[in-house]
Amino acid sequence: MTNIKIEEVKPGMTVRIFQKVPSLDKAKSKKTKDSDKEKTQQIEGLVIARKHGKEAGATITIRRTASEVGVEWVIPIASPHIKKVELISAARVRRAKMYFLRDKSQKEIRAKLKERAK
Repeated sequence: MTNIKIEEVKPGMTVRIFQKVPSLDKAKSKKTKDSDKEKTQQIEGLVIARKHGKEAGATITIRRTASEVGVEWVIPIASPHIKKVELISAARVRRAKMYFLRDKSQKEIRAKLKERAK
């Protein structure tokens, strides 16, 4: 797994994003000493779209199937909460927006994504 910059992420890549999330103590309404701490959340999935180029509002859309239910995250590229990005695999794709993968099964998605020559 290779660390890459968030700006280098392209559609067809399978990435793992480490994102800082504030820990919330829902049981108590008061602030505790642990409520100021941050946790790291990992988001792993296939990048199906990248929008708005290098603007401040640029985003990437990540999709993953969990328990036979598709889950998508739209992550701002300029977010200060992103700690690091790991590249898991990269496939050669022929589309910039891969929204057609929403209707496909995991087996069909693997067939569509050809591994990039190394």
